[in-house]
Amino acid sequence: MLFNSIDFAIFLPIVFLLHWFVLSKDLRGQNLLLLGASYTFYGWWDWRFLFLLATSSLVDFIIGIYLGKTNQPFKRKLLLLASICVNLGFLAGFKYFNFFVENFAAAFTLLGHPIENSITLNIILPVGISFYTFQTLSYSIDVYRRKLEPTKNLIAFMAFVSFFPQLVAGPIERATHLLPQFSQQRRFEYHAAVDGMRQILWGLFKKVVIADNCAIYVNDIFAHHTTYTGSTLLLGSIFFAFQIYADFSGYSDIAIGTSKLFGINLKRNFANPYFSRDMAEFWRRWHISLSTWFRDYVYIPLGGSRGSPWTSVRHIFIIFIVSGFWHGANWTFIVWGALNAIYFLPLLLLKRNRIHTGHIVAQGNWFPSVSETVQMSTTFLLTVLAWVFFRAESVTQALSILRRIFSPSLFTQPNVLPIRLLVFIGTLVTIEWVQREKQHALQLDSVVLPRGARWLVYYTLILVVYVYGGSQQSFIYFQF
Repeated sequence: MLFNSIDFAIFLPIVFLLHWFVLSKDLRGQNLLLLGASYTFYGWWDWRFLFLLATSSLVDFIIGIYLGKTNQPFKRKLLLLASICVNLGFLAGFKYFNFFVENFAAAFTLLGHPIENSITLNIILPVGISFYTFQTLSYSIDVYRRKLEPTKNLIAFMAFVSFFPQLVAGPIERATHLLPQFSQQRRFEYHAAVDGMRQILWGLFKKVVIADNCAIYVNDIFAHHTTYTGSTLLLGSIFFAFQIYADFSGYSDIAIGTSKLFGINLKRNFANPYFSRDMAEFWRRWHISLSTWFRDYVYIPLGGSRGSPWTSVRHIFIIFIVSGFWHGANWTFIVWGALNAIYFLPLLLLKRNRIHTGHIVAQGNWFPSVSETVQMSTTFLLTVLAWVFFRAESVTQALSILRRIFSPSLFTQPNVLPIRLLVFIGTLVTIEWVQREKQHALQLDSVVLPRGARWLVYYTLILVVYVYGGSQQSFIYFQF
């Protein structure tokens, strides 16, 4: 079920009314409702994958119970290993099996020993498996580390794992933050619900107007890259940068806003990453839930920045390459991750990777300084070039596109120049710049705009979404 569909427009009000008007004082009933709604939402794509979701949830719930019962280090390690093997086993089997088999066969072919009839699996990748696998796995790790007491409430736990707003594309929530919200009475808060509706509207604008319209040009330009000039390919790459940002952050906005309607708070997943002044700041602002997951469960256990500089370099490469591989079973994602690691290295080696942690760009000012403008532009351009690998079908195609971008045809007029789309992107950038100190762009109050002006903004956005929405596209991160 897509957020930008008629099905969801009917589904959400029904669940909302049942949650607050029928089961308002029944926490167990509310959790059962959200669990049932979440399984309905997920099963809308393919009901068969509900068994995978339920199995993953039950395994980690039971392992958590046993972790709470034993203090023997060896048994606790075995239980944690079981959780890791089950969760990553599901992920590897559905997402990476064919990748490893095909590359194994290709390696032997290069050595002169071709393998005929290699076994591959003809299966559909379960929607959101990378997200809920990491979410439930973090629960087992936190219980093992004694950062969290294991829950004995099966309904609350399964609702935590499958909570429908963020089930298929995040944010990847920690049990320490989200699970307690299913164990305590929730109260309807009017102002939070109104703010949630605003955030949903902004998310829909980003997804339907920006991302879906960008997709039209991006798909054509990348599919026919050999026929376009370097300037057109650069423009297409910039459009993809805005497509993936508007698509993914738009999903996060809708998920966070929808959660507020049920009295549940999700963590922020994007913080205006294209206003970053270096790549370290970019990765603190892009897909925050995944970046912090890898930091807490992979980077720090590896040793983090402790040790020699070359040890830190190794850890950075591991994190970025694993992050790239998490996105998909294709060498393009691995190269994308390695390229971002290379971007990050100068900052790490010069110990400048944490100079932009205290404040946002141009804080308290309308415009950035000249140096900040150069920094943001450089960071954005580097990001755009890396996105070419992320979007391309193969490394060969990505390199072909980059060669044509860095050719004399870069200085010609683009073959396509969609003025309306450029206006929409300009509107997005302008509003998010003005509201960059807020949690989301439509977090408006009487200090920012009077009531009449605020309603004018809302109705204008609704009209734009209705009139200029592109052809319905699935969210990009559903494939991950």
